Amino acid sequence: MFPSNEGRRPAFPRSRCSIMDRLWFSLLLLAAACRGQPCPKRCMCQSLSPSLAILCSKTGLLFIPAAIDRRTVELRLQENFITAVRRRDFANMTSLLHLTLSRNTISQILPSAFSDLRRLRALHLDSNRLTVIKDEHFQGLTNLRHLILANNQLHSISSHAFDDFLSTLEDLDLSYNNLAQAPWDTIRRLTNVNTLNMDHNLIENVPQGVFTNLHKLARLDMTSNKLKKIPPDPLFLRIPVYAKSKGSPLTSLVLSFGGNPLHCNCELLWLRRLTREDDLETCASPADLSAKYFWTIPEEEFICDPPVLTRKSPHTVSMVGQPASLKCKANGDPEPEVHWISPEGRLISNSSRTLVFPNGSLDINVTSLKDSGNFTCIASNAAGESTGRVELVVTAMPHLANSTSRGRDPSSEQAPSDILTSSKVALPGNETRGADRRVSLVELTGNSALIRWSSQTSTTGVRMFQVQKGNAGLLESFAGNLRNFNERYDCGFLSQQ
Repeated sequence: MFPSNEGRRPAFPRSRCSIMDRLWFSLLLLAAACRGQPCPKRCMCQSLSPSLAILCSKTGLLFIPAAIDRRTVELRLQENFITAVRRRDFANMTSLLHLTLSRNTISQILPSAFSDLRRLRALHLDSNRLTVIKDEHFQGLTNLRHLILANNQLHSISSHAFDDFLSTLEDLDLSYNNLAQAPWDTIRRLTNVNTLNMDHNLIENVPQGVFTNLHKLARLDMTSNKLKKIPPDPLFLRIPVYAKSKGSPLTSLVLSFGGNPLHCNCELLWLRRLTREDDLETCASPADLSAKYFWTIPEEEFICDPPVLTRKSPHTVSMVGQPASLKCKANGDPEPEVHWISPEGRLISNSSRTLVFPNGSLDINVTSLKDSGNFTCIASNAAGESTGRVELVVTAMPHLANSTSRGRDPSSEQAPSDILTSSKVALPGNETRGADRRVSLVELTGNSALIRWSSQTSTTGVRMFQVQKGNAGLLESFAGNLRNFNERYDCGFLSQQ
C-alpha cells in the first residue's frame, strides 16, 4: 500500500518559489522608479525620507534643468552659468524650502518666476548680475525668511518688491551693490527683520526714524557708503551705554557705520556716546578731526556753528505781473536750511507762483500788489537760527483803456499809429476828440496786451497786425495772424532804438 497524502500541504518546486520572489522584487523596483524622477545629469540627488535634495554645483549648467523632481526640498545650483530664471523652471515645486542660485550670471528674472514656491524660506541670489528688482520678481514668496542679494549690480529696488514677505523676512542682505538710494519705504515695514546688511553701496543719506519699528533688529551694517551724517533713531536708544572695561556686557544691537565720510559735528554726538565693541567709525571732516577714530575724540569737540547771514537782497522793486527774485545766503555748520516768511506772516512753499531753492533764493514768478512788504528769511541748523528782512515793492502798471493824453510826452501825441489796417483807425493818444474809436488798448502788462475792437467795424482783408509801444527808448512789438476780434496776445522785445 502506498502511504496516504491526506492532510499534507502540496509541495512546490523550490525553483518556482525563487522565480516568484524575483518577480515581486522587480515589481517593487518598478513602482519605486515610477514614483520618482531620474537625477539630472552631473547632479547629486540625496533622498533622506521625507526630504529630497539635489546638488548641481559647478556642473556647467547654462539653464535650470527641466528634469528636477518637483518634490525637491533643497536645490543648490550655485557656481554655474545660468543667465535667466523663467516661470517654468520652478513650476509646481511647492515643497521647496531652500534655493541657492549664487555665483551664476543671472541678469534676468521673468515675472512670477517664483510664484509656486509658497513654502520657500531661503533664496540666495548673491554674486550675479542683477541690476533692477521689480514688483513682480518675488511674487508668491509668502513664507520667505532669508533673502540674499549681495554682490550684484543693483541700482534700483521697487518699493513693492518685498510686499509678499514683509512680515516674515528675518535676514536681508543688499551689500556690495550700486544702490545710491535704499528702498527705505520697504525697510521701515520689515518688522520681523533681524539682520540688515547694506554695506558697500553708494547710499548718501538715511531718513529720520526709518528704523523705529524694527524692534527685532540685532545687526545693522552700513559700512563703506557715502554717509556724511546719520540722524539718531529711537531704536538706537536700545543700546545701553557701558563703560569701556573688561567684562562689559554685549550690546543688544550692533551698529556699523565705519568707512563713511562722516562729518563729525554735534549731529553725530549721539553716535560718539555709544560704547560698542565694533566702534570703528572715523571722521572725514572737519579738517582738524580728519582720520581720527570716534573714541579718541572728546565729546566737546563735536561742535556745531550757528548760521550767519552773509548775503541778502537789497531793496527790490518790481512791476505787477513781472517776476522777482530774493536772495538770502547763510553759512554755518551744519549747512543751514533757509525758509521764507511772507509779509502776511505765512511760510512760503513751492507752488505755481513761488519757488524756494536749496541755496536760499526765493523766486516769485508773477508778482501782485499784495506781495509788497518785508519778506523774512530764516536760516536754521542744529546750533540755532538767524533772520534777515528783504523789502519788495510792487508797483502797478498803467491802465490805458479809455485814458486821455494827460501827462504824456507831447512828442508822442503826434506819433502815427503802427496798427496796420485797411482803413483809418484811431488809437488812444492818437485820436481826435469825438472821433470813433474803433481800436483800443484795454490792458497792458509787462509781457501782454489786450486789444479790443468792434466786430461791426469793417476789417475786410486784414491778415496782419502789429503793436508797438515806445517807452524810454525801448520798442516793444509783436506781429501775428488775426484770428479773433477780442484776444490777448503776448508782446516780446524785438528791437531797441
